[in-house]
Amino acid sequence: MHLVSLHLAITFLILVALQAGHSSVAAGQTDDIPDWLSKHVGLSHGQIAPVVLKRARALYLRKQAEGKVKNPCYFAMDATRPSLSSKGQIRHRFYVICEAEKSFKAVSSGHGNGRKLSKANFSNGRKCAKNFSNAEGSKLTTGGAYVTAETRISFKGFYREQGEKKPFLRAFLLFDGEGDTANARERAIGGHQAVMLKRRCRYKNAKSEYADNDGYVPYGKLVDYSKGRSNGCTTWTPSQSKKILKIVKDNPTTLYIYPESGDVSAVKKAVKKGRLPPSSKLYWNSTCLLAIKSPKFWSKETLQPMINEWRRSLPKVTHRPLPICK
Repeated sequence: MHLVSLHLAITFLILVALQAGHSSVAAGQTDDIPDWLSKHVGLSHGQIAPVVLKRARALYLRKQAEGKVKNPCYFAMDATRPSLSSKGQIRHRFYVICEAEKSFKAVSSGHGNGRKLSKANFSNGRKCAKNFSNAEGSKLTTGGAYVTAETRISFKGFYREQGEKKPFLRAFLLFDGEGDTANARERAIGGHQAVMLKRRCRYKNAKSEYADNDGYVPYGKLVDYSKGRSNGCTTWTPSQSKKILKIVKDNPTTLYIYPESGDVSAVKKAVKKGRLPPSSKLYWNSTCLLAIKSPKFWSKETLQPMINEWRRSLPKVTHRPLPICK
């Protein structure tokens, strides 16, 4: 048998074992879950995988018991799921769960795009995430436990909407983590809408509160990258971003992102061996595992030196002001 065909066959068998093993423990994982929520648990689009809900719920209840959160809602994300369908449509893998009001909502979210360096290629495609890391500057997603913190508003520049120039103020929800995610603030990891301002020029507007010392403000075009990747942050569509930020305003809650480093390593070992340990309770979305073949977690101890070396090799860039708008 051709090596590629053999690899695909082995991967398929592993997927079957992964999903079968996962289904066998699903019932036990959902025993204490309310009936109304149980119908949202599963591997289909719009549902949350049992292990993801179990861990997200456990984190929320723990932080609630510690007095860290009082919010009636909590969040979860499954970064093993595809961000896009085969037809390029946005898929849902971020979950807003409010048990008190029996509310469950699945929305889209981006994953970290990573980088391609001469010594290491840890870049991700648009549809599925293969690489994960907690290294600063890696631009990758890190799974684990987070608690939402304060929201910061930053001015990005002016853009034109319906013939009128408006300021683009983007809200950035900070995350505080623990374990692998403890350096979330150092990495500037948080949540925000998947919109950026592509700056093109600057124009005179001395009366604006956003004007620089010379009386100029930046101007550009809004770009929605909801169908793309992020720099490692959790990103939502503009409409969903507003709803999510409203939920956590002055009321922090938990966010659990799957997979953690241990999950990535366990699935990688299983794929390499071509079989699963008898005691394994592994989970990975089947569509993405077929696409990426095998995931990889790059620890900051391994990846950080390479990123730092790459940064030192970059030529010094002299800051140049934006051109004047014509």
